[in-house]
Amino acid sequence: MLQRTRCVDADIIDGFRTVPVANVSDVMERVWSAPASIRPIHDGTPMCGPAVTVRAAPGDNLLVHKALDVAEPGDVIVVDAGGDLTNSILGEMMITHAIARRLGGIVIFGAIRDFDTLKTWSFPVFAAGVTHRGPYKNGPGELNVPIALGSMVIEPGDVVLGDGDGVITVPFVDANSILEAAQKKHAKELAHMTDLQNGVADRDWIDAKLRSLGAKF
Repeated sequence: MLQRTRCVDADIIDGFRTVPVANVSDVMERVWSAPASIRPIHDGTPMCGPAVTVRAAPGDNLLVHKALDVAEPGDVIVVDAGGDLTNSILGEMMITHAIARRLGGIVIFGAIRDFDTLKTWSFPVFAAGVTHRGPYKNGPGELNVPIALGSMVIEPGDVVLGDGDGVITVPFVDANSILEAAQKKHAKELAHMTDLQNGVADRDWIDAKLRSLGAKF
């Protein structure tokens, strides 16, 4: 069980709150993403915060309980439970504790329960599935170590974002440059959307692309 030694600055976190996950994904070459099975369980409120990571045995939440106690306000707890959906990792009681501690959200590569309650709450919870079966508390596990959700590696202190499109992580060392690129991408898309709403659309690029691929018309 390790202490987190780094964390993205609060102003960078606030900046990421202004851009959708899709724009961040675009500027990260569309290859850095949590599994598509990890979906919002709550009412859809966006999530953004620095990561506290947990590696847990499938169906076991002992180290998740510890993470709830050591995480700081605004932190997002990210749990690699192996993607196993046999037993839930947490439910409404643990989420209530997370809310009381003013955490920023929870991501579970595994299952949760109490879905009918959690789906009405604004506290961000993302998970790969739902089951009524409860968890074990036997361990083993690790806290604040590098983990992976599918092919996406997450280290303690990285930025974790989530919305209706899914979950993505921005590495600590790249946070500044990715934020700047994502904000530019978002501004460009907003301007393009205004043009589309006004009936202005540049479609010449489509024919140019087709010709570059050898199309004849």
